[in-house]
Amino acid sequence: MSWDVLLLRIPEGVTAIDQIPDDIPATPLGSRDDILAAISRVAPEANLSDPTWGQLNGEDWSMEFNIGSDDPVDSVMLHIRGGGDDMENVMFGVAGALNCQVIDCSGGDVLTPENGSSGWRAFQEYRDQVIGT
Repeated sequence: MSWDVLLLRIPEGVTAIDQIPDDIPATPLGSRDDILAAISRVAPEANLSDPTWGQLNGEDWSMEFNIGSDDPVDSVMLHIRGGGDDMENVMFGVAGALNCQVIDCSGGDVLTPENGSSGWRAFQEYRDQVIGT
């Protein structure tokens, strides 16, 4: 079970994914090489040997970067597992390097460093309840 967040370039001022008009075309984040370079700058220890699916292990968490095979890349999905808040440094760091926003897939909200922890903590509480720990 993972907490999934989407890195996506969306119009300024949007606070939830359902506020994006359907007729606005996706703005690419960049070429695959640009994406891999941004991840490497923020998290040099990330395993990017598969350029479509990267992996990073923190002390108490893991993160997968679902980059996909399209080039240019429109979005990157992060699959995050574990606990602890230091993974947010990577999540928001990569988003900043790509000049995009972080969207919590469980609720569709745009996350910021100020509100990002609430979605992560809610996921952990739900996960712990479901698996019985």
